[in-house]
Amino acid sequence: MDIRNLECFMEVARHKSFSKAAEMMYISQPSISRAIKELESQFRVILFYRDTKSVELTDAGEIILQQAQQIVSSFQNITSQLGELKKMQSGKIYIGLPQITAITTFSNMINSFRKEYPNIHIQLYEFGPKKVEASIQDGLLDIGIFTPAEDNEIYEKIWFEEDPLEVVMHPTNRLAQYEVLDYHKLIDEQFILYNNEYHLHDMIINACKQAGFQPKIILETSQREWMIQMVMDNLGIALLPSKICRSLDAKVIASRPFSDHKPWLRLALVWKKGRYLSFAAREFILFAKKHYGFS
Repeated sequence: MDIRNLECFMEVARHKSFSKAAEMMYISQPSISRAIKELESQFRVILFYRDTKSVELTDAGEIILQQAQQIVSSFQNITSQLGELKKMQSGKIYIGLPQITAITTFSNMINSFRKEYPNIHIQLYEFGPKKVEASIQDGLLDIGIFTPAEDNEIYEKIWFEEDPLEVVMHPTNRLAQYEVLDYHKLIDEQFILYNNEYHLHDMIINACKQAGFQPKIILETSQREWMIQMVMDNLGIALLPSKICRSLDAKVIASRPFSDHKPWLRLALVWKKGRYLSFAAREFILFAKKHYGFS
């Protein structure tokens, strides 16, 4: 079995695109197609449903993907160990992060890492947190940024971000008269929320219920710019991390903290316990631990 064919197959599964897989592997699209055809011929199955708009794994493709990840990981483990013996500080890292949050400390850490490891390529993917977590479990990402449950034992993690939410509103909104807010004051407001891909979606709704009301939601989205624009148009309120609030123009948007500073946006660098990680990914984790003071 050709390991390169399996790598091509995994890249197509990762990106759901033959052309994108070819681009990421720096080979031609016909080479990708040939690798997939060879695997399909070898296993006598169809690996992908293909049409003009999408590429999706078949049931057989799903089964082979799970095994391919283990085979390629074992092969990469050998290559990585040989590389370490030769002190080759190179490779790729696949990291998933959420769209809405402003993670300046993470950006600073990545910049520092790139200066020290210029030959390691970091590929970032923007997904909702729940999809980031699912991709970590499926082995499609090395590391993810999201909020894991404290008692979840399938992950290892580095907590690196804590940021309280604030209420964002139009300056003429009645809530702007208060210095601080609690959830009881939000009972009559229209909410613009993170969609249910975000754990904060459930946290905010639960906080409202604990205050004795069901929030009136007019929009759920993953697009921060849309949330802010809706607030600027005085169509509702949003709850955003305080670091984002500090970057907003106070002339057109007002923000107020909660009296108890809850809920918090808490984020961690997360990877699956026991899963093989490349030399590059392991170096990144060690670097992150030092950067955030965990070593």
